[in-house]
Amino acid sequence: MIEKVNPSHPDKVADRIAGAIVDLAYAAEENPKIAVEVLIGHGKCHAIIETTAEINPLDVKDAIHRIAGGVWADIDIVPQDEHLAGNQKEKIRCGDNGIFKGMPLTEEQKALSKIAREIYTVYPFDGKYILDQAKLIICQSNAKSVHLREIYTEAIINPLGDWTGGTDVDTGATNRKLGSDMADSVTGGGLHGKDLSKADVSVNIHAFLKAQRTGKPVELCCAIGDDTIDGVPYNEIVAEAKAYIDSVGGFEKFAEWGLF
Repeated sequence: MIEKVNPSHPDKVADRIAGAIVDLAYAAEENPKIAVEVLIGHGKCHAIIETTAEINPLDVKDAIHRIAGGVWADIDIVPQDEHLAGNQKEKIRCGDNGIFKGMPLTEEQKALSKIAREIYTVYPFDGKYILDQAKLIICQSNAKSVHLREIYTEAIINPLGDWTGGTDVDTGATNRKLGSDMADSVTGGGLHGKDLSKADVSVNIHAFLKAQRTGKPVELCCAIGDDTIDGVPYNEIVAEAKAYIDSVGGFEKFAEWGLF
């Protein structure tokens, strides 16, 4: 059983805005420290940004409007906590405590990811999809249900009828759709709105990729300040995660679909 939402779901809009702000930080510094929380809905977007990087609020506002349209943007940029900043002064070390799990993707999870992307190429609007063995549920806004039924003949489509969706209907918040991003690999930490020193990003990516390579579950834990995790130097875990983020086009693009 798996749920997938598309990049125009309100929670993913929040993730994408957070990712775009992290991209701005990496454009300003080589190894910035940043944590972003975004809440969006009903014409308003609130973004709280803790960072070491010099980020222009006008660039943040431009990113919000590009992704979410003409919403009112409330932006608060503050310095990173001095204790967190001190943890990274001498070298790249684990930026948080946490537990992490990597799980091989199932064929069902891969199938729903493919379906979600196929629908989104035709209907780039708010949507959510669920697959439970043979039971497929499609909730796609701004689409004619009759057209979707011609393609997905056995699916349950828009149970309440055709709808519009988006951030004028529902609020969105950062890291609220981790099941959609990580499938069975979900633990406590969120993927989006953070730099690569944060274990929630780098160690989650490391565990997920290792599980796909080995076909076996991966379970890890770490403490803030660790310089080695899973027998691997933390700077190598960060480099692995950076290569993955670069391969998908940056943090904003990563936020669109998550890890699968």
